[in-house]
Amino acid sequence: MKIRDLLPILSLAALSLLACTKNFETFEQNPNRPVTVPPNLVLTGVMSDLNGDRPWSLISRWNQFDNCNYNYYGDQRYDWTGASLNYLTLKNVIKMEEEAIRVGNKEMNAYSALGKFLRAFYFYRMTNLVGDIPMSESLKGLEIQEPKYDSQKDVYLQIFNWLEEANNDFAALIAEGGDGKIEGDIYFNNKSSWRRVINAFRLRALISLSKKESDADLKIKQQFSDIISNPSKYPLLESSDDDLQYIYNNINKYPSNPDNLGFDATRYNMSATYLNKLVELKDPRAFITAEPATAELNKGKTPADITAYVGAPSGEDLAAMSSKMSDATNAGYSVRSRSRYYANYEGEPGRIISYPEMAFNIAEAINRGWITGDAESWYKKGVKEGLKFYGVPVDAAGSVTKIYPYGSNGQTYSIPFDFENSYYQQASVKYAGNNVQGLTQILTQKYLSFFQNSGWEAYFNYRRTGIPEFSVGTGTGNSGRIPLRFQYPSNEQTINKANWTSAVQSQFGGADDINAQMWLLK
Repeated sequence: MKIRDLLPILSLAALSLLACTKNFETFEQNPNRPVTVPPNLVLTGVMSDLNGDRPWSLISRWNQFDNCNYNYYGDQRYDWTGASLNYLTLKNVIKMEEEAIRVGNKEMNAYSALGKFLRAFYFYRMTNLVGDIPMSESLKGLEIQEPKYDSQKDVYLQIFNWLEEANNDFAALIAEGGDGKIEGDIYFNNKSSWRRVINAFRLRALISLSKKESDADLKIKQQFSDIISNPSKYPLLESSDDDLQYIYNNINKYPSNPDNLGFDATRYNMSATYLNKLVELKDPRAFITAEPATAELNKGKTPADITAYVGAPSGEDLAAMSSKMSDATNAGYSVRSRSRYYANYEGEPGRIISYPEMAFNIAEAINRGWITGDAESWYKKGVKEGLKFYGVPVDAAGSVTKIYPYGSNGQTYSIPFDFENSYYQQASVKYAGNNVQGLTQILTQKYLSFFQNSGWEAYFNYRRTGIPEFSVGTGTGNSGRIPLRFQYPSNEQTINKANWTSAVQSQFGGADDINAQMWLLK
């Protein structure tokens, strides 16, 4: 066959190949999967992720708020491996910002301002869990597949830049277009609320660096002073009504609810680190968050006797703890309050950034001499707001109601409480002054206010200060130590090995050790 005879066949083959290529491109497109989405829809998902560290989770046990006494469901061990990081959520933050521009927003808009806060929030969480992390070269997709690690100090410097810009951007947006709701926002009805949250979060980040207070680059004391001394530029939370908090309902159910009452109610008990401190302080939160240990009731005590409330040491051998809880009618330890945590699906709001924490952070800064002010006033505000969250009367003498046992046959107990003339007059509670004892009181009350909220903050504050003393032993594992960090996710060793190896070597001498000190703790 001659060449000219082959031309029609070759042309037909070429056309078929082109058609095939076009078909493959068409087949790659999923008509049921959108390639664009309004920024408000992305924002709603990202906002929900802010509540990722939920109440009554493993984090709660590592904060030593409660324990699992039934080994089939878990334990209290700190055998930490790879951390759960938030890069996927941050990719969605970038997508949200891109979509905001696509639909016609200016470069600086409400979504970009929120994006800066969200970056600060998640990178703060991640660096506190592991140490140095990829930041400046992360989230660039195929452009940079092996991002370098940024030092923890550089991560913090960038966090403070983001927060400064976010606060300023919201101020400009309010001045230009009013203080309206951001479409897709599930938390607030206005932009001003976000300014207050952003600045309160900045105080959290600054306090977390208390060991670096003299660092000339970080300017921690100056930043703290700038915020406190200029409320018009840096508005802060004014009460618990301003809290960033997740509201549960019949669709987004509180983790403890009627659905799991039969499984969980007696398999999880309160931790001694939390509950026994309440008992020591004669704090009414013991009555509200816990049930009396039935073994103590069998001794003749009543549910109105605070000494009937007993927490289990997290370090106790799990077999011993389980044995003491095996008979619900004679249990040695208190379980969580069924009337509060299992009666409905709403539970209590999940506080993410709260007024009590902010008040304690300001009190701590004054105690440390970073700023001038009345530390006792801020300390009392934190204590009062922490109690008010549970409905405890703090502005006048009143009472706390306890219903026990849970169910229709429960008996009501009215327990008197007087904040000013009784509770606060205890030497263990009344502020001792700007000294070590006063600092211990601030940190203790802050820990108590973190119960089942604010994610890792109770652990982060313990790790930074040693207050309160955490329980260790056979039950907590790790050779009787509370670890100082998580390991890096295992996939870093495979997809980013060179940078991972360098980061582990520079920080921890080559070992990705959960007991190694990260920069902010040195």
